Amino acid sequence: MQVGVSGPAVWVRVHGRGSFQNSAGLKEFAAEMTARGHQEFVVDLKDCELMDSTFLGTLAGIALKLRPAGQLRVIRANDRCRSVMANLGLDRVFTVDGPVPEAPPAAALEDTDRLPHPAKRETIIEAHENLVEADPGNAVRFKDVLEFLRHREPEAQGRP
Repeated sequence: MQVGVSGPAVWVRVHGRGSFQNSAGLKEFAAEMTARGHQEFVVDLKDCELMDSTFLGTLAGIALKLRPAGQLRVIRANDRCRSVMANLGLDRVFTVDGPVPEAPPAAALEDTDRLPHPAKRETIIEAHENLVEADPGNAVRFKDVLEFLRHREPEAQGRP
């Protein structure tokens, strides 16, 4: 994943998979950028194969926190990613496949691989709660996951 700021927009480029492994880092980066006053996020999925529910919930959480003044836009998603976002109702929380803004040069973006932030149980729970907030119909889909994570033994918390 690469991140950076170009003009007024915060950019996130996902390479490979958007997963629980890079969700905590994305959440922290987004919090820092919004604290600095940024309200427009562009998530480029051109090179993203797939996204898990924790990553999708992290995107939903960012979009929900940007409301009402800001926005999150997902661009260049493949059919599979677009379908998953629509099935979870996320296309009602953020823009999917709107106009593609001029992308920043690759040198303007920073690789996040050197800043690993493994997802903790709380991050995964929050991401799934974001999915339910984005679309209450998701409560049925993620009920078992949320119940399991909320009641998990403390010594098991080091693993996602």
